[in-house]
Amino acid sequence: MTDAVLDSTVMPLPLPVRELMPWAIFGGLLMLLAIYFVGAEEGATSLIPGMYVHEFVHDGRHLLGFPCH
Repeated sequence: MTDAVLDSTVMPLPLPVRELMPWAIFGGLLMLLAIYFVGAEEGATSLIPGMYVHEFVHDGRHLLGFPCH
């Protein structure tokens, strides 16, 4: 077996905020969309007709504490 030698002078490269910010915004928008579908896509606020979205996220709605019936 060979022994691994770790160099203690290796430092991680900094990640510029300018490169990270578009991905953070995109992820935040996806999370807001998911919260809308799990929490509010039902009844009067429904954007999609029918109960398909409600039934798809029904267990997640209860798991996160959103009332639905």
